Amino acid sequence: MAIGRKTRPIDDQPASSLASASPIPSTHKTVADELNPLLAKVFKDGPPVQFVFWDASSTKATSTPGTVVFRSPRALTRLIWAPNDLGMARGFISKDIDIDGDIFLILRALHSSVRDVRRFDLRRLFSELNMTVRLGAIGRPPAPPVEEIRLTGWRHSQIRDAAAIRHHYDIGNDFYRLILGPSMTYSCARFDRENTALEEAQRSKHDLVCRKLGLHERTDTRLLDVGCGWGSMALHAAANYGAHVVAITLSASQAEEAKARVAAAGLEDQVEIRLQDYRKLNGETFDAISSIGMFEHVGSSRMEDYFCLLFRALTPRGRLLNHAISAPGGSKLRGQTFMNRYIFPDAELVDVADVVRAMERAGFEVRDVESLREHYRETLHAWVENLENSWDEAVELVGEGRARAWRLYMAASANGFSDGRFALHQVLGVVPTQSGASGMTRTRDSWTGPKSEPSPGDRWQ
Repeated sequence: MAIGRKTRPIDDQPASSLASASPIPSTHKTVADELNPLLAKVFKDGPPVQFVFWDASSTKATSTPGTVVFRSPRALTRLIWAPNDLGMARGFISKDIDIDGDIFLILRALHSSVRDVRRFDLRRLFSELNMTVRLGAIGRPPAPPVEEIRLTGWRHSQIRDAAAIRHHYDIGNDFYRLILGPSMTYSCARFDRENTALEEAQRSKHDLVCRKLGLHERTDTRLLDVGCGWGSMALHAAANYGAHVVAITLSASQAEEAKARVAAAGLEDQVEIRLQDYRKLNGETFDAISSIGMFEHVGSSRMEDYFCLLFRALTPRGRLLNHAISAPGGSKLRGQTFMNRYIFPDAELVDVADVVRAMERAGFEVRDVESLREHYRETLHAWVENLENSWDEAVELVGEGRARAWRLYMAASANGFSDGRFALHQVLGVVPTQSGASGMTRTRDSWTGPKSEPSPGDRWQ
């Protein structure tokens, strides 16, 4: 497999060996000859990358970011049955399709050049071009890779949500440590300077969340961290701001690792890690709530219930910081999509305007909205680099199929944040008192300044 800008062979047959193999006799049409009319319909200005096929034939490209290799007719069969990102992903994960070159540039070129495939039926195109039989691509849909999942039961029921979380997170803490680095923080970092190291950028993000929540204004804040991951936010808030934290997750692997990290830091008296659904808080109240990378799993149909529950869990003047991926107009990842079947079952990205509206309906006064879109692009580039630099170890930990799925997911997501299809918004809400007092500072200066307690005149009553 091509890792970054280096070339690695797959099945001892790198892409270059296909391109240099003995040509097909001139009396026969090559696979490239057969597929060129189809590619002309799929891509607006012709193929942006070179396609190399199992008979060693290849297409010309309008640019040169790299090569996409179809290693067998089964690659086409997968695309005929799922002519979207799911078919492409199944081919890539199963090694029927490979990418040789910079995966970011290749995926970007393909995405920007492809026509809207919903406007035509790829199966009908193959039939009309009378090539399916000649290429050996006719037949039943190939079995999907074993990494694919289809959940059952009511969407966003507690049982199904737990199954979705297990699929995504319970694949081994060592694999996540390899990708995420020492901070074990699986959310957007904040690169406040050029060339900031990933771990430092994650500390900067945690600091920003803590200050928006006002943890620097007092040392005994009771904080709820919903969807706590491996405990990084809880540890940061307790160690640096003296907060008392209840941190909850549905992942047994995360809870186990988070508890170990809390014990190693000597913070058992300040941080409690629970394997618990947020719907089972049972009337507990807090001064602040952080929801970081959790909201994507809630779903638009339940988001108002989610915010209402968190609103009731806050004391007057309490604050909620919702840190979540969003998409203009909303983006449902469910159904027959790569993300839903391999990475985030049942996940949904919500338009930030709808998030603000839902928070207000729950009773929150929204005080601040900030986009960290470009920061997530940089975060994902760092994660992909970590994976590529430790590829053999990653394959040993989770298998090649899952490692390939994650490489594809993170690279495609980085491009989505780069071109604006995805965004990352922090939305800060406060629970005002009956008289309307918010307790918020007059300006945002304290979010980036010293940790000192604001004077009475610096805070709205």
